[in-house]
Amino acid sequence: MGIMDMFTQEIAIDLGTANTLIIHNNKIVVDQPSIVAIERSSGKPIAVGEQAKHMQGKTHEDIKTIRPLKDGVIADFHASEHMIKEFIKQIPGIKGKLFQPALRIVICIPSGITEVEKRAVRDSAQKVNAKEVRLIYEPMAAAIGVGIDVQKPEGNMIIDIGGGTTEIAVVALGGIVCDKSVKIAGDVFTNDIAYYLRTHHNLYIGERTAERIKIEVGSAVEELDVPIDDIPVQGRDLITGKPKEIMVNYKEIAKALDKSIIRIEDAVMETLSLTPPELAADIYKTGIYLAGGGALLRGLADRLHRKTGLPVFVAEDPLRAVVRGTGIALKNMDKFNFLIK
Repeated sequence: MGIMDMFTQEIAIDLGTANTLIIHNNKIVVDQPSIVAIERSSGKPIAVGEQAKHMQGKTHEDIKTIRPLKDGVIADFHASEHMIKEFIKQIPGIKGKLFQPALRIVICIPSGITEVEKRAVRDSAQKVNAKEVRLIYEPMAAAIGVGIDVQKPEGNMIIDIGGGTTEIAVVALGGIVCDKSVKIAGDVFTNDIAYYLRTHHNLYIGERTAERIKIEVGSAVEELDVPIDDIPVQGRDLITGKPKEIMVNYKEIAKALDKSIIRIEDAVMETLSLTPPELAADIYKTGIYLAGGGALLRGLADRLHRKTGLPVFVAEDPLRAVVRGTGIALKNMDKFNFLIK
């Protein structure tokens, strides 16, 4: 270990559309919403993460909240750079250091990403004093995080439903054999719910409320084995303009999400149809693994099982599968030859 290595810190980043997670010393040290609040007049960022999320939908004209990532890729370069910088500052081992240590970083990226988008991620990382940056494809990171041995000559299918994209991939021998990335994921589900309440109940709700409904009564099927209670939802009546409250049940939300889930099902079927026969034989035995926040949607695993006829397993703690896999890749940086320089 040279003198330089003493000052080098290693971190793994899951830069997500909805949440950003960072691992340092094998621990998740940052787990925050990917949001930045900016003062319009000066262009200065005033809050990031959880703090900025509380301002979402409640700002006056001099403050705007930005989600720097859209569909899993950087849409606002300055905001994302600031966000990464601030999150890195929050890491306990780096916080309050006299010298900002040099960093070795592994960041995961969607599999459908372009060269330009890759460069944006890399540039953002280099601005925070990263001396070495490697990228890993999201489905690969998810597969590792779920506990699949990706180096083996055995096919495994992973579906990672994040905030901006759903990544479906078949991995074997340390590589992605076939994959599909669709821009239908958690954010679209949230919009579906808001749209449904607008059109069916004349109730106008904000993004945060729609998100809460998704988490509390979201469902992919209209019949759940264990039914969940209806929840009260407040918003603005589109006809009278007054605030009002209605009760919402999971069956309605299943209706609201149905079209989007069909599109995910179709993408899964399409990926299966592109899978080489030897790997298809493996997947018949190993089944499908679900990761990402979307894996928590009630009844989704069941629906995919019915559609594909294959066993479907939900990762434990699916929200963190990708960052855990990225963290493992960081530790094996020299062994894993599928990391992108």
